[in-house]
Amino acid sequence: MTTPSTPESQPAVLVDPNITKAIAVIGATEGTSTAGLVTFTKTADGIRIEARLAGLPEGDHGFHINQFGDSSKLDGTSAGGHFNPETKPHGGPDATEPHFGDLGNITADAEGMASLERVGINLALTGTQSIVGRGVVIHATNDDLTSQPTGAAGARIGIGVIGIAEDCE
Repeated sequence: MTTPSTPESQPAVLVDPNITKAIAVIGATEGTSTAGLVTFTKTADGIRIEARLAGLPEGDHGFHINQFGDSSKLDGTSAGGHFNPETKPHGGPDATEPHFGDLGNITADAEGMASLERVGINLALTGTQSIVGRGVVIHATNDDLTSQPTGAAGARIGIGVIGIAEDCE
């Protein structure tokens, strides 16, 4: 069982304050075929999240930012628990005070394709609460948005590390 991260366990991420875009290339964990891209773009309203994934089982899948940008374990557990620098309870992205890693669910169609576009108002690309250098994790089943501390979303079937992207727009 993964425990929520605390401010003391968060790695310090010192990056250029002018970063406007980040990207995670999602790869499959052992025994799965999940693949895709997730981009994070700074806007006036927050961080725009755009995800395009393939190779998923049909249905809803938990979609989270995790504490570490470490994909070294074949099952994805090296990414740690959800990114939660303010030790908030787990919930959905529309909860009053979700932890930063709560992105909710992404839904795959019968062909295994999934896409998502939303704005995360509690995300940052710079500063001590930056998501740059952290992990994006896709889970085998849906996040129930209530179970503590992770939403009971099952095994990790996809993982990527959030890196700084060139902003070509």
